[in-house]
Amino acid sequence: MSNNKYNDAISNTKIKQIALIIVIVTLFLLMAYQLAMFIPSLLGAITLYVISRKYNLYLIEKRNWKPWISALVIMLATVVILILPLYFLIDTLIEKLGNAQAYMDKFNDFLDKIHSYILSEVQIDILSKENLDKVKETAGQLSTTILSSTLNTVTIIASTYFLLYFMLVKPRVFERILTNAAPLKKTNVNLISEKIRKMIIANAIGIPVVAFGQGLAALVGYLIFGAPSVMLLFALTTIASMIPIVGGAIIYVPVALFMVAEGNTIPGIGLAIYCLVVVGLIDNVLRFTLLKKLEDIHPLNTVFGIILGMNLFGFMGLVFGPILVSVTLLLIQIYRDEFSDEDNVVIASDEEALAGIATTEDVEENNTNSTTNEP
Repeated sequence: MSNNKYNDAISNTKIKQIALIIVIVTLFLLMAYQLAMFIPSLLGAITLYVISRKYNLYLIEKRNWKPWISALVIMLATVVILILPLYFLIDTLIEKLGNAQAYMDKFNDFLDKIHSYILSEVQIDILSKENLDKVKETAGQLSTTILSSTLNTVTIIASTYFLLYFMLVKPRVFERILTNAAPLKKTNVNLISEKIRKMIIANAIGIPVVAFGQGLAALVGYLIFGAPSVMLLFALTTIASMIPIVGGAIIYVPVALFMVAEGNTIPGIGLAIYCLVVVGLIDNVLRFTLLKKLEDIHPLNTVFGIILGMNLFGFMGLVFGPILVSVTLLLIQIYRDEFSDEDNVVIASDEEALAGIATTEDVEENNTNSTTNEP
């Protein structure tokens, strides 16, 4: 009789627990849906907070600065260090693309020359008139979108700094709220927060540095081989270098083809070889040194994470796309640690999780070896 009452109590508790979870998830999804426009701003504020957290706490707790003064100084520093270079990069693009008609005329001439050159050399109409018209139409729509999104970008940046200010003024309270809200063990909460911190730093600092390094290397090539509008190409190559798989090649390969089609065969071929070798080398060196040092991120994580993140979050997806993939893999392992009956659960790195290394058999083998080696 007592067992039945106990089972009924457990059943009622589980029902209440499930009902509460459904209510929480529903409210969370409702808030996320209504505040979706602020998600990029929130992600941007979190990124800047993580990057500047150490310095903010130092000014408040070690130097005894007033929190609002520390917050304003940190925000000003991030504007100077992070936002201004991005502003000048975008300003260069807008200045070059501002005269839309002249730009489209040059772009159409650019495509026509590449098309004529390929057709004369290989006798195959790779770029048919229909495909060529589609490319021109897409390019026109893209240039219009870039120009029209300027106001939206300013709004996102303003919202980002509005949220960042309140995070920086009371950093300990902000972190305590997030920690207490997480329905996990404290050790696993700390594990997730440390993982997110490393991933944010690796992506927010590492990816732009790698892209800027490739852009500088390509700029040297553009200057050496006499490419047109070198500063515009530098800006485009830097931005394109953040795109997974293709990267800056979507800029310098067409430029090299254009130079060859113009009759500058040797400089065009030289630019193509230079960029494929030097820019590719810079990419590999920086990725396997800087990014490896900041956080050991699996290449598949980066590729699929950026593709996923760009679709979900826009530009901030470059940072939070890979984080989303990594945290998902980490949560699967934490679920085993929180609710599995296994005594030993290994929280693996991205490399191990994606490769399937952290398995129960590995744990059992390690336990067996340790038992065997005991005196």
